[in-house]
Amino acid sequence: MINREIIRTKIVQLTYAYYQNGNKNIDSAEKELFFSLSKAYDLYNYLLALIVAVTKEARRRNEVLTARAQREGTEAPSQKFALNRFALQLEENKELNEFVSTLKHTWNDDQEFVAKLYELIEGSDIYQEYMASTVDNYDADRELWRKIYRTLIQNNPDLDVVLEEVSLYWNDDKEIVDTFVLKTIKRFDEQNGAKQELLPEWDSDEEKDFARKLFRAAILNADEYQRYMSEASRNWDFSRLAYMDVVIMQIAIAEMLTFPNIPISVTINEFVDLAKLYSTHKSGGYINGMLDAIARHLIDTGKLVKFIDPKPEKPAKVPKAPKVMKAVKVKPSGRKRIIRNKEE
Repeated sequence: MINREIIRTKIVQLTYAYYQNGNKNIDSAEKELFFSLSKAYDLYNYLLALIVAVTKEARRRNEVLTARAQREGTEAPSQKFALNRFALQLEENKELNEFVSTLKHTWNDDQEFVAKLYELIEGSDIYQEYMASTVDNYDADRELWRKIYRTLIQNNPDLDVVLEEVSLYWNDDKEIVDTFVLKTIKRFDEQNGAKQELLPEWDSDEEKDFARKLFRAAILNADEYQRYMSEASRNWDFSRLAYMDVVIMQIAIAEMLTFPNIPISVTINEFVDLAKLYSTHKSGGYINGMLDAIARHLIDTGKLVKFIDPKPEKPAKVPKAPKVMKAVKVKPSGRKRIIRNKEE
């Protein structure tokens, strides 16, 4: 599940923290990196467990209403949502239950939010259409939760607050992890029962090696990479740059030189996107021009053997550095957040 997008994001955060916190022990920093990556997988499981928690809340309320209906001689409420086949299969999932058994903090500790989310679902058009539909099968039950997740959970500010209180490591993980939760819902098969496989934490050892090598290369070769930055700009002045820009370019250069199989355009695009999220509003354009110039310089000097798009008729100019002194870390939602290095 942990892919290179998550890895690059975590390495940017942890490299920045490595310098800001004055912690120069690279072995300890590497352990922190992998712990932070493991927390992303925890979030994946925790969000799947939220579906189970909401379903249990629905059953609890259904039992209360059913008991009242029996006393008053009225019609009992429908159990269609409370006994949703997909949610029940997820509740019985062996892998998810193993994860939940290790938790100190569960959705039972945030029951108020779970109840509020259930009420939000119950009042939605998605829920009403599902309850009124005559289609009653596993596929319809699974599709309901896919729609609920995309519409009411994926972009839920109240949920963001709850998750941040559980783990500071989850500040920037949810947007990526949401895609894996939706993928998991889609791939569930009724025939697999409780043995349905969830996504593995790591697809292969290759991704672990990518994380370890990139992180170490970025830190151990920092002086060399910053020299390349200086050579790519005659008017280079660190005091005019957000320090986050320096860190991002440092890691991007490390990726270019350490992983020649990754196209340069992919590396540049990935780190330009990270600059837009975590640095200043002008950083993306500046870093794009700088990395392109650095890549061409490395190829021309024989330090980098890699394919690059043919040079244009007129070489692209490196944009002027943004006139800022420091960077801010911005979540995709637009809220400023502080990069933290330890979980609370």
